[in-house]
Amino acid sequence: MSYVHWIAGSILSIAWLSRLISAALGMPKIPDISRPQWDCNPVSPSGNPRVSIIVPACNEEEVIEDALTRLLDIDYDNYEIIAVNDRSTDGTGDIMDRIAASGKSHAGLKVIHVAVLPSGWLGKTHAMWTAAREADGEWLLFTDADVLFKPDALRRAVTYAEAEAADHVVLFPRMIMKSPGERMMIAFFQTLFVFGHRPWKVADPNTRDHMGVGAFNMVRRRVYEAVGTYQALRLEVVDDMKLGKVVKNAGYRQRNVFGGDLISIRWAKGAMGVVRNLTKNFFAIMSFQWPRALSTCFVLAFLNLMPFIGVGVAQGWEQLPYAVALLTIFLIYVGMSWMSPVPPYYFVLHPVSSTLFVYTMLRSMTLTLWRGGVVWRGTKYSLTELKKGMV
Repeated sequence: MSYVHWIAGSILSIAWLSRLISAALGMPKIPDISRPQWDCNPVSPSGNPRVSIIVPACNEEEVIEDALTRLLDIDYDNYEIIAVNDRSTDGTGDIMDRIAASGKSHAGLKVIHVAVLPSGWLGKTHAMWTAAREADGEWLLFTDADVLFKPDALRRAVTYAEAEAADHVVLFPRMIMKSPGERMMIAFFQTLFVFGHRPWKVADPNTRDHMGVGAFNMVRRRVYEAVGTYQALRLEVVDDMKLGKVVKNAGYRQRNVFGGDLISIRWAKGAMGVVRNLTKNFFAIMSFQWPRALSTCFVLAFLNLMPFIGVGVAQGWEQLPYAVALLTIFLIYVGMSWMSPVPPYYFVLHPVSSTLFVYTMLRSMTLTLWRGGVVWRGTKYSLTELKKGMV
């Protein structure tokens, strides 16, 4: 069995070490717009370009007031907010109307109520498409109803976008984590992100690496229209990443940036909250292909569990490559701790979070196939229709 351990361990150590080196060299290249040089007025020949902030919401009465109030406190002088009440059955629409009627900000808040979802659309993509048709901004900023903005977030993002002549800017949010389960799961998600994506390559026009984040997708209006608007993504479950994909594939200038706590979001409550949130997305990310989902489960388990198992069952020098893989994973946790409030010692929970992520993939696949579609915010979207609408 000696050669088996050496082969498996070597694959693991090379895979993790290569990604660590790539991330260590690449991540510092991603700008941080919370730094002082971006605290200035936007650079634009015509002055501050107008920005339309679009906020879709379905049954978000617990968070929508705080989110909209903070958006109304933004210190940028040329923006509008368009909030869409997408068939909510709680008090979301009433809260939106009350805030709009208060006249709190010069920016103004326009509220659109969607009572019926047309066929051939997901609720969220339809809400964003509907709002974009009413917008008059040169930039469209798509965000979520639970994202908290600091007053200078938009000003800094526009300053960066105009200085870089960017067409699409993604600002990574600060994750609010209030329980060990959330920190454990989000730490793994960030590790998976480092392994599966190369955000430092997004700005390179010669790569296929792309990015999109639901919390902050800011795109020039002419680019949004050129790629087909959200009508081209009307049945995409992972619409934020797919917007990034079509923008990058069309040859436009895409950028992603860090921003400290310029925007923040509590993505889920507890470990199982993360599982529930990702259940909708995971099988869609696999293009609804069960062989691909099962193979991904195997790869996830091998990459993330085998270093822990191998170092325990191997003997003598056979443990060395597994130990290198474990050390590399730990160093990734150390690196992430510099950017997020997850201490490096959460590394010891990596096997637990890995197992839960494999479970989430299997759960997403099983529920989608069993239901014949995806159930999202009380609406079922058929699997046949979703497959036809994939980009």
